[in-house]
Amino acid sequence: MADAVATGNGEEDGQNRRSAERFDIEWSVDCVTDDTFLYAAITNISELGIFVACDQPFEVGTMVSLRFAPQGGAEPFALPGRVQWVNLHKPLAPCRNPGMGIQFVDLGPDDRERIVEAIHTIAYVRDLSN
Repeated sequence: MADAVATGNGEEDGQNRRSAERFDIEWSVDCVTDDTFLYAAITNISELGIFVACDQPFEVGTMVSLRFAPQGGAEPFALPGRVQWVNLHKPLAPCRNPGMGIQFVDLGPDDRERIVEAIHTIAYVRDLSN
């Protein structure tokens, strides 16, 4: 995910700053803070982070615990993350993609390797279907 923090329409701004290829997916995710639990959907993933689609994203800078499982019965991920940017849902100026970009933080080598492996699997399957 991008290093710079953006708010509002971060999705459009963030696309120009990404340093890792993103892949569209549809996985469920639990996002937990010290006082909030959010069950939402991951709509894309990279080796650096995820985009979580939701109408009420957490504030930029919020630390979260993420739990999600790739399709195919793989062991679920339990990873720390930080909200890097948000797309806010506004009634008068509808956001076409409300949610938050979350960057993985403090990943150990095993978690990093599993994320990279999951990304490579997604890419491989997509190449086979094209």
